[in-house]
Amino acid sequence: MSDPTVVLDDLRSESDQLDELVRELSAEEWAGPTPAERWSIAHQIAHLAWTDSAALLAVTDADAFAAQVEKALAAPDSFVDEGAEEGAALPPAQLLARWRDGREQLQQALRAAPAGARFPWYGPPMSAASMATGRLMETWAHGQDIADALGVVREPTTRLRHVAYIGVRARDYAFGVRGLTPPAEPFRVELTAPDGTLWAYGPEGAAQRVTGPALDFCLLVTQRAHRADLAVRAEGADADRWLDIAQAFAGPAGPGRTPRGA
Repeated sequence: MSDPTVVLDDLRSESDQLDELVRELSAEEWAGPTPAERWSIAHQIAHLAWTDSAALLAVTDADAFAAQVEKALAAPDSFVDEGAEEGAALPPAQLLARWRDGREQLQQALRAAPAGARFPWYGPPMSAASMATGRLMETWAHGQDIADALGVVREPTTRLRHVAYIGVRARDYAFGVRGLTPPAEPFRVELTAPDGTLWAYGPEGAAQRVTGPALDFCLLVTQRAHRADLAVRAEGADADRWLDIAQAFAGPAGPGRTPRGA
């Protein structure tokens, strides 16, 4: 995707929907726990604000961002948590304002980026469209943590296509981050979108296949639900193994969620 306009529009809509979910919460609700261990709702929003700030730095000041990467490499186990802790300590109104301001600045910077520009990141350099897609994936995933904490069921939207796309593209990364050799052959992934259409990736005749609802696939690759609780199915040993380890996010393999009732 070379033109970032569509995904930036969808990122704004996803962020606005999450904003509606948290804007009227009490201070006690902001401090309430979420499924992510030791993270409150405030931690979730603080993490989004922190990552938006890092992305803005990558787009506007590559040298300053490189210095931030050095700090991350020096403390890989605590760097992200420290950013969330710092933001979560703010009064909710101040944290909400920080998140709103940061995500809007990032929107404007990515919309103004020259065509073909690539920006440094914690992994490979990213285009404006890829940066926006990553931010949408994180916004949706952390929004799911918040929705789960509040007992809110969100209606899935076609914005999930961006999350599904990253999940499919990250197949080899999920194997590699665990020290496993990625499968040599491509998979066919067929997902039923919220509007009933089919999202398909990979060669139609591939022997290894993954099928299921797009929502369930997105919950799986963002590790927001356990595979046992989802209607995602695999054909082929490698595809089956992938569903056990799939992750759409960069960084170490996470523990994921436990099955419901476990």
